[in-house]
Amino acid sequence: MTSHHNRPAAQAATPDPAGGTPQYPDRVYRSVAGLCAGVLLLVLALWLGGDAMVHGKGHAPWLALASLLLAIPLIVAFTLRPAVYAGEQRLKVRNPFRTISVAWAGVESLRASFSNELFAGGKKYQIWAIPVSLRARKRATKQQMRAKAAGDDPFGAPARRKPRPGLPVDDDGAFRSPSDQAIHELRELKERHGADDGSEPPKPEVRWAYEVIAPAVAGFVVLVVLLAIGG
Repeated sequence: MTSHHNRPAAQAATPDPAGGTPQYPDRVYRSVAGLCAGVLLLVLALWLGGDAMVHGKGHAPWLALASLLLAIPLIVAFTLRPAVYAGEQRLKVRNPFRTISVAWAGVESLRASFSNELFAGGKKYQIWAIPVSLRARKRATKQQMRAKAAGDDPFGAPARRKPRPGLPVDDDGAFRSPSDQAIHELRELKERHGADDGSEPPKPEVRWAYEVIAPAVAGFVVLVVLLAIGG
Protein backbone atom coordinates (compact mmCIF):
# COMPACT_ATOMS: atom_id res chain seq x y z
CA MET A 1 0.00 0.00 0.00
CA THR A 2 1.34 3.38 -0.98
CA SER A 3 1.36 6.14 1.64
CA HIS A 4 1.04 9.67 0.26
CA HIS A 5 1.09 11.52 3.58
CA ASN A 6 -0.90 14.39 2.05
CA ARG A 7 1.75 14.97 -0.64
CA PRO A 8 0.17 12.86 -3.40
CA ALA A 9 1.93 12.52 -6.72
CA ALA A 10 0.75 10.99 -9.96
CA GLN A 11 1.49 7.27 -9.99
CA ALA A 12 2.46 5.27 -13.02
CA ALA A 13 -0.21 2.82 -14.05
CA THR A 14 0.60 -0.87 -14.30
CA PRO A 15 -0.67 -2.33 -17.59
CA ASP A 16 -3.45 -4.84 -17.15
CA PRO A 17 -2.32 -8.28 -18.42
CA ALA A 18 -5.74 -8.71 -20.00
CA GLY A 19 -5.31 -5.46 -21.92
CA GLY A 20 -8.02 -3.63 -19.99
CA THR A 21 -7.93 -0.64 -17.65
CA PRO A 22 -4.53 0.03 -16.07
CA GLN A 23 -4.25 -1.07 -12.44
CA TYR A 24 -3.25 1.36 -9.67
CA PRO A 25 -1.96 0.48 -6.20
CA ASP A 26 -3.99 1.31 -3.11
CA ARG A 27 -3.39 4.79 -1.77
CA VAL A 28 -3.22 6.28 1.72
CA TYR A 29 -3.48 10.00 2.36
CA ARG A 30 -2.36 11.51 5.67
CA SER A 31 -1.16 14.90 6.87
CA VAL A 32 2.56 15.02 7.61
CA ALA A 33 2.09 18.24 9.58
CA GLY A 34 -0.62 16.58 11.66
CA LEU A 35 1.55 13.54 12.40
CA CYS A 36 4.50 15.69 13.47
CA ALA A 37 2.31 17.93 15.62
CA GLY A 38 0.69 14.90 17.25
CA VAL A 39 4.01 13.33 18.21
CA LEU A 40 5.28 16.61 19.68
CA LEU A 41 2.07 17.19 21.64
CA LEU A 42 2.13 13.64 23.01
CA VAL A 43 5.73 14.03 24.15
CA LEU A 44 4.92 17.37 25.80
CA ALA A 45 1.78 16.03 27.50
CA LEU A 46 3.56 12.95 28.83
CA TRP A 47 6.49 15.02 30.06
CA LEU A 48 4.36 17.58 31.91
CA GLY A 49 1.84 15.03 33.15
CA GLY A 50 4.51 12.58 34.27
CA ASP A 51 6.37 15.29 36.14
CA ALA A 52 3.17 16.35 37.92
CA MET A 53 2.35 12.75 38.90
CA VAL A 54 5.84 12.13 40.28
CA HIS A 55 6.47 15.42 42.07
CA GLY A 56 2.95 16.74 42.65
CA LYS A 57 1.31 16.89 46.07
CA GLY A 58 -2.25 16.45 47.24
CA HIS A 59 -4.68 16.07 44.33
CA ALA A 60 -2.07 17.15 41.76
CA PRO A 61 -1.01 13.61 40.68
CA TRP A 62 -4.63 12.57 40.21
CA LEU A 63 -5.45 15.76 38.32
CA ALA A 64 -2.46 15.11 36.07
CA LEU A 65 -3.58 11.53 35.46
CA ALA A 66 -7.13 12.60 34.61
CA SER A 67 -5.81 15.34 32.33
CA LEU A 68 -3.65 12.83 30.47
CA LEU A 69 -6.60 10.45 30.17
CA LEU A 70 -8.54 13.28 28.54
CA ALA A 71 -5.78 14.88 26.47
CA ILE A 72 -4.03 11.86 24.95
CA PRO A 73 -7.10 10.41 23.16
CA LEU A 74 -7.98 13.88 21.82
CA ILE A 75 -4.42 14.46 20.56
CA VAL A 76 -4.42 11.06 18.86
CA ALA A 77 -7.89 11.66 17.41
CA PHE A 78 -7.12 15.01 15.79
CA THR A 79 -3.51 14.45 14.69
CA LEU A 80 -2.52 10.79 14.31
CA ARG A 81 -5.83 9.12 13.53
CA PRO A 82 -7.14 10.95 10.41
CA ALA A 83 -6.38 9.07 7.19
CA VAL A 84 -7.96 8.29 3.83
CA TYR A 85 -7.65 4.80 2.36
CA ALA A 86 -8.47 4.53 -1.33
CA GLY A 87 -8.59 0.97 -2.63
CA GLU A 88 -9.95 -0.65 -5.73
CA GLN A 89 -13.27 -1.51 -4.13
CA ARG A 90 -13.89 1.05 -1.40
CA LEU A 91 -13.04 4.47 -0.03
CA LYS A 92 -12.47 4.68 3.72
CA VAL A 93 -12.27 8.05 5.47
CA ARG A 94 -10.99 7.89 9.04
CA ASN A 95 -11.87 11.07 10.92
CA PRO A 96 -11.17 11.94 14.59
CA PHE A 97 -14.26 10.27 16.06
CA ARG A 98 -15.67 8.07 13.31
CA THR A 99 -14.75 6.09 10.21
CA ILE A 100 -16.79 6.25 7.00
CA SER A 101 -16.42 3.35 4.59
CA VAL A 102 -18.27 3.27 1.27
CA ALA A 103 -17.97 1.43 -2.03
CA TRP A 104 -16.98 3.61 -4.94
CA ALA A 105 -20.44 3.15 -6.48
CA GLY A 106 -21.88 4.79 -3.37
CA VAL A 107 -19.67 7.89 -3.56
CA GLU A 108 -21.84 10.70 -4.88
CA SER A 109 -19.13 13.36 -5.14
CA LEU A 110 -15.95 14.73 -3.64
CA ARG A 111 -15.77 18.49 -3.17
CA ALA A 112 -12.75 20.70 -2.54
CA SER A 113 -13.71 24.09 -1.15
CA PHE A 114 -12.64 25.65 2.14
CA SER A 115 -12.57 22.06 3.36
CA ASN A 116 -12.53 18.71 1.56
CA GLU A 117 -15.81 16.85 1.74
CA LEU A 118 -17.23 13.46 0.82
CA PHE A 119 -20.88 13.14 -0.22
CA ALA A 120 -22.40 9.68 0.11
CA GLY A 121 -25.80 8.34 1.07
CA GLY A 122 -27.27 11.83 0.92
CA LYS A 123 -24.94 13.06 3.67
CA LYS A 124 -21.80 15.16 3.84
CA TYR A 125 -18.64 14.05 5.62
CA GLN A 126 -15.54 16.13 6.25
CA ILE A 127 -12.20 14.68 5.16
CA TRP A 128 -9.88 15.59 8.04
CA ALA A 129 -6.82 13.80 6.65
CA ILE A 130 -6.56 16.13 3.64
CA PRO A 131 -6.61 19.68 5.04
CA VAL A 132 -7.03 22.56 2.62
CA SER A 133 -4.20 25.07 2.29
CA LEU A 134 -5.53 28.28 0.74
CA ARG A 135 -1.95 29.52 0.42
CA ALA A 136 -0.89 26.45 -1.59
CA ARG A 137 -4.03 26.73 -3.73
CA LYS A 138 -3.27 30.39 -4.45
CA ARG A 139 0.31 29.52 -5.37
CA ALA A 140 -0.90 26.81 -7.76
CA THR A 141 -3.31 29.27 -9.39
CA LYS A 142 -0.50 31.79 -9.92
CA GLN A 143 1.73 29.11 -11.41
CA GLN A 144 -1.07 28.05 -13.75
CA MET A 145 -1.59 31.67 -14.85
CA ARG A 146 2.14 32.11 -15.53
CA ALA A 147 2.21 28.96 -17.63
CA LYS A 148 -0.86 30.10 -19.56
CA ALA A 149 0.60 33.57 -20.13
CA ALA A 150 3.83 32.06 -21.46
CA GLY A 151 1.87 30.38 -24.22
CA ASP A 152 3.54 28.45 -27.00
CA ASP A 153 6.79 29.38 -28.65
CA PRO A 154 6.81 30.64 -32.30
CA PHE A 155 7.61 27.14 -33.57
CA GLY A 156 4.52 25.61 -32.03
CA ALA A 157 6.25 23.77 -29.19
CA PRO A 158 4.49 24.11 -25.86
CA ALA A 159 6.22 26.26 -23.29
CA ARG A 160 8.14 24.31 -20.67
CA ARG A 161 6.63 24.58 -17.25
CA LYS A 162 8.85 24.61 -14.19
CA PRO A 163 6.68 24.17 -11.10
CA ARG A 164 7.96 25.18 -7.72
CA PRO A 165 9.10 22.40 -5.37
CA GLY A 166 6.20 20.58 -3.75
CA LEU A 167 3.66 21.77 -6.36
CA PRO A 168 2.26 18.72 -8.19
CA VAL A 169 1.57 18.81 -11.92
CA ASP A 170 -1.05 16.44 -13.28
CA ASP A 171 -0.79 14.47 -16.52
CA ASP A 172 -2.90 17.13 -18.23
CA GLY A 173 -0.36 19.80 -17.20
CA ALA A 174 -2.59 21.41 -14.57
CA PHE A 175 -0.96 22.83 -11.45
CA ARG A 176 -2.74 21.95 -8.23
CA SER A 177 -2.11 22.30 -4.53
CA PRO A 178 -1.34 18.99 -2.76
CA SER A 179 -4.82 18.79 -1.22
CA ASP A 180 -6.56 19.57 -4.52
CA GLN A 181 -4.35 17.00 -6.25
CA ALA A 182 -5.41 14.39 -3.70
CA ILE A 183 -9.10 15.11 -4.31
CA HIS A 184 -8.46 15.01 -8.07
CA GLU A 185 -6.93 11.55 -7.72
CA LEU A 186 -9.84 10.34 -5.60
CA ARG A 187 -12.28 11.60 -8.22
CA GLU A 188 -10.38 9.66 -10.87
CA LEU A 189 -10.61 6.52 -8.77
CA LYS A 190 -14.35 7.11 -8.34
CA GLU A 191 -14.80 7.40 -12.10
CA ARG A 192 -12.70 4.28 -12.68
CA HIS A 193 -14.25 2.02 -10.05
CA GLY A 194 -17.65 3.56 -9.37
CA ALA A 195 -19.46 2.60 -12.55
CA ASP A 196 -23.25 2.78 -12.28
CA ASP A 197 -24.77 -0.67 -12.94
CA GLY A 198 -28.35 0.52 -12.43
CA SER A 199 -28.71 -0.88 -8.94
CA GLU A 200 -29.29 1.20 -5.81
CA PRO A 201 -26.04 2.85 -4.65
CA PRO A 202 -24.62 1.23 -1.50
CA LYS A 203 -24.93 3.19 1.72
CA PRO A 204 -21.84 4.28 3.62
CA GLU A 205 -20.91 2.37 6.77
CA VAL A 206 -20.18 4.66 9.72
CA ARG A 207 -18.36 3.38 12.80
CA TRP A 208 -17.81 5.56 15.85
CA ALA A 209 -14.34 5.44 17.41
CA TYR A 210 -15.36 4.38 20.92
CA GLU A 211 -11.75 3.48 21.66
CA VAL A 212 -11.06 7.23 21.47
CA ILE A 213 -14.35 8.58 22.83
CA ALA A 214 -14.60 6.36 25.93
CA PRO A 215 -11.25 7.24 27.57
CA ALA A 216 -11.66 10.93 26.74
CA VAL A 217 -15.11 11.01 28.36
CA ALA A 218 -13.81 9.07 31.37
CA GLY A 219 -10.91 11.49 31.75
CA PHE A 220 -13.26 14.46 31.53
CA VAL A 221 -15.60 13.04 34.20
CA VAL A 222 -12.73 12.21 36.57
CA LEU A 223 -11.21 15.66 36.02
CA VAL A 224 -14.51 17.39 36.81
CA VAL A 225 -14.99 15.30 39.96
CA LEU A 226 -11.46 16.02 41.17
CA LEU A 227 -11.84 19.74 40.54
CA ALA A 228 -15.14 19.73 42.42
CA ILE A 229 -13.61 17.90 45.38
CA GLY A 230 -10.57 20.13 45.36
CA GLY A 231 -12.77 23.23 45.27
